[in-house]
Amino acid sequence: MIDPAEDSTYLETHNITQNFDDSSLEPSRDHQLSAGVSLQERYLIQGMLGIGGMSAVYRARDLHFPNVVKLVAVKEMVNRAIDPIVRNTIVRNFEREANLLASLDHRAIPRIYDYFSINDRSYLVLEYIHGHDMEMVINNSPDFLLEERIVRWAVELCDVLSYLHDHKPDTIVFRDMKPSNVMINQQDHVVLVDFGIAKPFESGQKGTMIGTEGYSPPEQYRGEATPLADIYALGATLHHALTRHDPRLEAPFSFNERPVRQMNPSVSTVIESVVTTALQYNPEDRYQSANEMKEALLDAARDTGILRQVSTTLGTQKSGEEIKPIWDFQCEDEIRGSPLVQGDKVYIGCYDSNLYALDAQKGTFLWKYPSEGGVVSKPAIFEDNLFFGSEDYRLHAIFQRNGRLNWTYYTNGPIRSSPFVAEGHIFIGSDDGFLHAVNATTGRMAWRIDAGSLVRCTPMVYQEHIYFGSELGDFHCADFRGSIRWRFKAKRAITSSPVVSKNVVYFGSVDSTVYALDANSGWIIWRFRLNKPSISTPCISDNLLFTGAIDGTIYCLDAGTAKEVWRFTTQHQVTGSPIIYNDALYCGSVDGYLYCLEYHTGRVRWKFQTNGPITGTPAAQEGIIYIGSTDHRLYALLA
Repeated sequence: MIDPAEDSTYLETHNITQNFDDSSLEPSRDHQLSAGVSLQERYLIQGMLGIGGMSAVYRARDLHFPNVVKLVAVKEMVNRAIDPIVRNTIVRNFEREANLLASLDHRAIPRIYDYFSINDRSYLVLEYIHGHDMEMVINNSPDFLLEERIVRWAVELCDVLSYLHDHKPDTIVFRDMKPSNVMINQQDHVVLVDFGIAKPFESGQKGTMIGTEGYSPPEQYRGEATPLADIYALGATLHHALTRHDPRLEAPFSFNERPVRQMNPSVSTVIESVVTTALQYNPEDRYQSANEMKEALLDAARDTGILRQVSTTLGTQKSGEEIKPIWDFQCEDEIRGSPLVQGDKVYIGCYDSNLYALDAQKGTFLWKYPSEGGVVSKPAIFEDNLFFGSEDYRLHAIFQRNGRLNWTYYTNGPIRSSPFVAEGHIFIGSDDGFLHAVNATTGRMAWRIDAGSLVRCTPMVYQEHIYFGSELGDFHCADFRGSIRWRFKAKRAITSSPVVSKNVVYFGSVDSTVYALDANSGWIIWRFRLNKPSISTPCISDNLLFTGAIDGTIYCLDAGTAKEVWRFTTQHQVTGSPIIYNDALYCGSVDGYLYCLEYHTGRVRWKFQTNGPITGTPAAQEGIIYIGSTDHRLYALLA
């Protein structure tokens, strides 16, 4: 008989043994909360979401936010046990779940907002997940789910398991991985729910026989729940998702009798192999960590060509050493500029004077084109041509399919600006003090504008106007004939490239100011004072402006009012520029890290460390982030 004082979570309906019968422990339907009931004069119950052996979960509205509808999930535990030992242990374990959730911080784990008790009932107030559990998604699908969708979920589940298993000070074993405990939210990402039987792992100590039959591994029946038990249960969950066959209907540990491809031939052999390895009877024959299984899934996705569909947003706050790139490619010198991703290729300039073309998915070398000077210019594409500037004073036009030269255009100074393509012309600045307009087909100059000083920013074309700044601090607006429409004077150099949104042009300056000007007239709409100079190019999303500065800070401002929303401090200068991809901000720093932040809050999700300063801007495509470093390498990371 199991000792209830050891672990009363055996009372949950998902127990393996079910070796007791105490109907008094079942929640009475007569005592369920009704819609309209208010708890703590704050949580207005709207309806039931689910019911278990010891608890029920309700949808409720948080009345502390009267002007918006903020939904929460309220988990209620009704304690009607007669035995005082069992009663106290039930309360203690419910409190353990609350304390455990309060110690966790991962985007795939619901946040806990509140915990309280009323008489014989205890309540957890949790983040409400809009979506359905994986079991419902599987059952409601008329056909097999797409393999790439399941693999993406699997990668995300490996990530959250890795977070739990690496938790400090204690490793946490979830112990009940199954489709019904995995929510699929409206963005089609996973959220792990029901931590009622999760507990810190203590090596060598046996616990209760707890879990869910069909998903739990053999050792869990013996009371041995290690992180490798979660690996097995994840394999069982993936088997269920890929085959639509519920393992609870079969004899335990009989997955070898039901190979994935036998039940769903459309699944690739490499993905089947990953699931089979996770489901090995002996723990030592499985993947030895969630991260190892994640790498196997990514390798399989790469082999089958579905890696681009396996887009995931990692929610961890791991150190850079724990985040592994999909691939990295080493050049012969520093990478100071920014990559361009186009189709199945990624292009990057290097200070070894070459422009490289790589396979975007695998990072394999395709070709390189040699200039005669360092390349910090980000390439641009028009039709079949690839354009970039070099410190050899030239604008190069090469064929993107093979890297062969089409034409070159000479200026009278190094080109550190990046080209902008519009209306069949290339607009690019040069250290010769001119903005050049070059015919994209012939390479002949259409006109050039004397800026009076070096032009190192990337020009911006918006509604038949060209916007650019100079190192003298002049900001220009010109038309397509090369005539200046208006000019604005900053106090110091403008290396930051302009961006235009809703007829407002934004840029930063070495005078420690971010400017917002009317795009038609050049009149100042607002200016924001930074702590130090900026050469970072702003980006705009959801009426928020993001930029970096030499003070090591990434700033988020309201684009309409210049009100500061948040700031994030790195360990060195931010000379590169941020980008927004999906729901995250990515930005490099001279401290050598690429940072991934929640763009609405500035909260760090993860950071990846390179071995040199990052001075360029990331590029993103189909779930992959590309970033170069002065450590000579270009990295590809999952977004």
